[in-house]
Amino acid sequence: MEGKFYTVNQVAEILGMHHKTIRKFITQGKLVANKLGKQWRISEEDLNSFMKQDVNTSDEDIKEDEEIEFSTNEINLSIIRPKINVSTVIEINEIDMEQYMRISNTLIAIMNCKDPSVGKSTMNMKYSKEDNRLRVMLWGTMKFTEEMLSTISLFTESTNLY
Repeated sequence: MEGKFYTVNQVAEILGMHHKTIRKFITQGKLVANKLGKQWRISEEDLNSFMKQDVNTSDEDIKEDEEIEFSTNEINLSIIRPKINVSTVIEINEIDMEQYMRISNTLIAIMNCKDPSVGKSTMNMKYSKEDNRLRVMLWGTMKFTEEMLSTISLFTESTNLY
């Protein structure tokens, strides 16, 4: 039995990302793909593996983020912080272009604020005019995700978008 194969554009649609981001993942070796003529094809199995892995963390990132102090007497628990990252997809339906622009500009401003809580967090947004739908994909620290969800909640509650 043969598995299903996807094009770069189909994977981009499934993940709610830009096709250039998917191509970047392929060239970086983060997403396994096979070239068929001039087109890339991604197997369903490789796509599932890709979605399960953490594409933004490398061994170097982990080494930079470790802050564990060892002592012969005791461990300073205030210095140890677990490395927890959260990923989520938020789908906002029945949103017009004006509302989309307000939300996206605010979220981009938060990402560009250089707040340490943002760290190496990422955000991708995709607005569908036909469906009046905004998808926001977040990956990052719990504090970052909480801040972004809180901001989105303020916009959606104040405009009665559910």
